[in-house]
Amino acid sequence: MKKNLLLLFFAASFISNAQTKDKIDTTKLFKELTDQVCSCIDSIPTFNRVKDSITADISACIDDKVGAYQIGQKFSNIDLSNPSGEKKEINVTLNLDKNSKEYKDIYYKMEQYLMDNCPTLKDKVASNNVVNNNSMSTNMEALKLYDLGMDETAKNNFKGAIEYYKKAVKIDPNFAFAYDNMGICYRRLEEFDLAIEAYEKSLKIDPNGLMPLQNIAVTYSYKKDYKKAVETYERLAKIEPNNPEVFYGIGQMYALHLNDSEKGLDNMCKAYKLYIEQKSPYRGDAEKIIQMIYAQMKKDGKEDNFNKILSTNNIKSN
Repeated sequence: MKKNLLLLFFAASFISNAQTKDKIDTTKLFKELTDQVCSCIDSIPTFNRVKDSITADISACIDDKVGAYQIGQKFSNIDLSNPSGEKKEINVTLNLDKNSKEYKDIYYKMEQYLMDNCPTLKDKVASNNVVNNNSMSTNMEALKLYDLGMDETAKNNFKGAIEYYKKAVKIDPNFAFAYDNMGICYRRLEEFDLAIEAYEKSLKIDPNGLMPLQNIAVTYSYKKDYKKAVETYERLAKIEPNNPEVFYGIGQMYALHLNDSEKGLDNMCKAYKLYIEQKSPYRGDAEKIIQMIYAQMKKDGKEDNFNKILSTNNIKSN
């Protein structure tokens, strides 16, 4: 009922605007609504939350505006002028079934726009701040230094941030998050070996740390050591077998760097399905890689193999 009232409100607003404008500007409406979605995403908390919960909140932010855009589209195709002043009946049918093509098309259009234009979306999806026993320090001085490091990281002063993180772990050698963020700073400075060293120290403290493992894999890919990257993703899979980033990473390594399109495609298909199940906006990125693999396999005369792998993963080719 709440959603119906919201849509009726938008309908009344559009009718009022139509009295002064010839046509509803759906491009402007789309941008206004997606900007509101971005603000909604920005307000989502991520600390000590699993990724599935965060992506569900992101999906809810997008869902909230799909119906509003639908009704805007409908009214944009209706002549709302009424020079005679007579009562005019307008019938608009909306399909709010989330599995319908109409709904999905708008949802995915908004999702892709946000991936390209809402930086906070990628930050929220990439966050991996689940707190384990040694993730954070209980030492107030170490925490103070860690916070100063985070401030410098936010300013892109990575060298300054590293110094604070080093001081924090000197006080508390079991401060895993300090090592994690140290690794991120080293990676951004392209000090890849030092980044991996920092992440591995974090893993000695917390062997099940998802964030350092994922970042080690990414760092190996920057070093162009693609086989090591695959090995690290496989380590991550033992801890979190349904993490789509595992299959996406392995798929990228095989398809784009290790010259094995078939292994790359199989892993990318698995990532694609998990992204859809988890309502992750990275679904679109997996789809693009699959299209790239298709172009290569078609060129190599392996189109039948491509379709077979898609069928094995219960994905329809289009």
